[in-house]
Amino acid sequence: MTKIILILVAEIFLLTAIASAGDDFARTMNKKLIDLPKRETLTHLRLYWHDSTGGQKPSSVRIQQPVSNSSLFGSISMMDDALTTDVLKNSTVVGQAQGIYAGAAQGEIGFLMVMNFAFKTGKYNGSTITILGRNAVLEKSREMPVVGGSGMFRFARGYVEARTKFFDLTSGVAIVEYNCYVLHY
Repeated sequence: MTKIILILVAEIFLLTAIASAGDDFARTMNKKLIDLPKRETLTHLRLYWHDSTGGQKPSSVRIQQPVSNSSLFGSISMMDDALTTDVLKNSTVVGQAQGIYAGAAQGEIGFLMVMNFAFKTGKYNGSTITILGRNAVLEKSREMPVVGGSGMFRFARGYVEARTKFFDLTSGVAIVEYNCYVLHY
């Protein structure tokens, strides 16, 4: 009976060693090793996103046409839109919204938004927040998650609330207010 127990214990150790052999790529770390502050900060940013699909210098271009003429489903646009401190186009530019929006809804106008808000001035210069989510543009207010960030926004999480302030289908100009609520270290 003792031999059977010893053999079972030995097999358990052997199986544990084999199972954990591939786990050396990940480890738990102490936050102090990467200079994270002890407390998180909640930052609110109010920005205005200026998108233009027309004119001589559009800030977004369609790189994939929709699958039918009756909706935007399947369309993909690449953007490099100005982020400003006010609705007016000539207000202070604090960064760029860079990424894609894709027509992801068949029964309504709804986009999959994949974008970085890349800050180019002030305290957040060189930092980004990453937004990934659904944008039903005809809704008065839309929420999308903040899924990450860099620089001052390392380990960022939170959400943005988007509200269209101006839209002109003829010129292809849209101005959207983004209220960003970001938890970060």
